Formats: sequence, C-alpha cells, structure tokens
Amino acid sequence: MSDRHYWLVKSEPNAFSFDDLVASPERTTYWDGVRNYQARNFIRDGIKKGDLVLFYHSNAEPTAVVGVARVTREAYPDHTAFDRKDPHYDPKSKREAPTWYMVDVQAVERFVRPVTLADLRGVKGLEKMALLQKGSRLSVQPVTAREFEIVRTLGTPAAL
Repeated sequence: MSDRHYWLVKSEPNAFSFDDLVASPERTTYWDGVRNYQARNFIRDGIKKGDLVLFYHSNAEPTAVVGVARVTREAYPDHTAFDRKDPHYDPKSKREAPTWYMVDVQAVERFVRPVTLADLRGVKGLEKMALLQKGSRLSVQPVTAREFEIVRTLGTPAAL
C-alpha cells in the first residue's frame, strides 16, 4: 500500500496560474499565502514529498482542474508572513514560532481538457469529494486516490 496522499489546491489564475507554475524554474515553486488554519494544518501536518496535487483554477470562467503537480518539499515556514511589503504579511507570525507554512510543488501534467466544476458534479465516485460539498472553500483540500484518478482521467493528462 502506498503512503502517497492526494490533494487539491486552488489558485486564482490571475494571481498564479498553472501556466505560471509551468513557466517557473524547473516547473517548481513554493505554495505560499495560505491563511486558513485548517488548510495550514493540511500543509503542515498532512502533505508529504511525493504527494500528488490537482491544480484548480478558482474565481475563473469556468472554474476547473487544469493539471497535476507533485510535492517536492514538505512544509516549511511561509516567509511571506514575515515580509511587511507582502500582501500575505501577518504581524502575529514570528520567525521563531511561525504560524503559516508552505510546500514546494512541481508541475507534472497539463490536462488536455480542463475539468470544470460543472463536469465534476454528478460523476459517479465524486459524490463525497470535498470540492463538491456545499460551503467548501478551503484552498487546500484532501482528495481520495479514487477521486484523484477519476478527475485525472476526465482531464486526459499530457506530460509537460
């Protein structure tokens, strides 16, 4: 049995898109700016190197899962919380006792066909997917292995 876990991360494409991730050096960047405690706990305590991530464009037309990334570095303090000039600055977070964490992710596959939120609704096997639950707004969410494979198959992935 694999120790790999699966996740969904949301990003507004006008802030940071999957194309931005692909254009990053080695298709890798840090996933910063998470300022929700439950999402932070997933990052800090759950996400491990090698886990796979569905990359979801939120606040877009249409909202959709557009690709897959791999976690390349486990949780470490989110430096943007300490930078007064950064929009994610948090004066309560201290370097010696950080509140917020981030991970590094690397683009692995782009979906040939983005999988929209409308596409996901009604798909057998996704009934309990966190993204589809009423009031689900977390920017980092766990996904089961089965949910991951269903979404990946719907997207028809292409290697980068």
